[in-house]
Parts: sequence; C-alpha cells; structure tokens
Amino acid sequence: MSNSTLRITEIFYSLQGETRTVGLPTVFIRLTGCPMRCVYCDTSYAFSGGETVSIDSIMSQTEQYKARYVTVTGGEPLAQKNCAKLLTRLCDAGYQVSVETGGAIDIASVDPRACVVLDIKTPASGELGKNLWSNIALLKKDDQVKFVICNRSDYEWVRFKINELDLNSRVSEILFSPSHHELSAKTLAEWIIEDRLQVRLQVQLHKILWNDEPGH
Repeated sequence: MSNSTLRITEIFYSLQGETRTVGLPTVFIRLTGCPMRCVYCDTSYAFSGGETVSIDSIMSQTEQYKARYVTVTGGEPLAQKNCAKLLTRLCDAGYQVSVETGGAIDIASVDPRACVVLDIKTPASGELGKNLWSNIALLKKDDQVKFVICNRSDYEWVRFKINELDLNSRVSEILFSPSHHELSAKTLAEWIIEDRLQVRLQVQLHKILWNDEPGH
C-alpha cells in the first residue's frame, strides 16, 4: 500500500451500538486485519480481504452521509500505519471522531482530537497477554476504556484492574459489555449495582436491532 491508502473491509452508516454516543447516527470505517483472536470476536470477516482505498476516497465516501460522528474500527485499525493519517484528516474535517482499538498497539500516534475507545482484554478473552499496558499512561480524560466480560472471574479481575490503574480518574467512561451468549446483561447489571461501580453497562444496540449483520 502507498502512504495514502488503507485496506478497508466496509464503510457504512448506522446507529452507534456502543460507547457514550450509543444510538447516534454514525459513519463506520472498518479497516481490515487484526493481530488478535478473541474468543468472542464478532467481526472475524474483517481479518482478511478488503479493498485498498485511498484516504481521499474514504473522506469522499464519508462526506456523502452528512454525519457528525465517525468511528474508525476493525479488526484492529491501528495495525495499519496510515490509520493515524485518516484520523487526523477526519478531525481536520470537523467530525467527532472515535477509534476503537483492542489495546495491543501503541496509541501514541492517534490524533489527540480523536476519542480512543481502548478495549482491555480480560483473561477469558484468550488475549490477555497482548494488552499493551503502556497505553494506560497515554489515555486522555475524554477517552473511554471498554471491558468485554465473559464470567464472574472476568468481572472480579476487571474490578481489580479499575482500581489498580486508577481508571475512574483517567478517563470519562468505563464501559462494561457482557460477552454475547456467555453472560446475561441482567446478571452483569446486578453485579454492577451490588458493588456500586462507577461504570456504564452497554448491551450492543446493533445486535439487538440487526442481529450482528455486517453493515450495521
């Protein structure tokens, strides 16, 4: 690829299913490729394939939707070096930009105007060892940290990590997602209430509305 292209799986317009902008119309730019293989992954179709697209073309396609919010996701978007250039172009264009990263790659290159949604991998994800803990110090107050929780052991591990890493003072949102088909949202909600955690439960709106179909 040249220094002005990216490998893209899809660009689509939908409602944000997660994070603090849940429910808001958003353009999603899904980059191809990922160095991780989480046991619960719901976007394995983005591991390979895709199409090489210029950043100029990506910007043109994004503009057509007349949206305020843009999310760059994957796969693992930061696995492609030119992702940082795309994020800066999107920020320069005035979009509210977020980038969803699995946390195995350094986030230092991310434009500070973009919101990082850092997905810290739990033990049950199968990818705990790939967490790049140096990223924690790079988080901004406006960023968000996400945990996909598979079971009670994951939950207890996450509670410990929130305190150990002082996440409540580092970022604006700590997001808890129950692993689809492994842990019920109701059970996770009850644990959060019982322990009075200062976190946001999210239930992946796109799965409720479109049952995980690509393009949503």
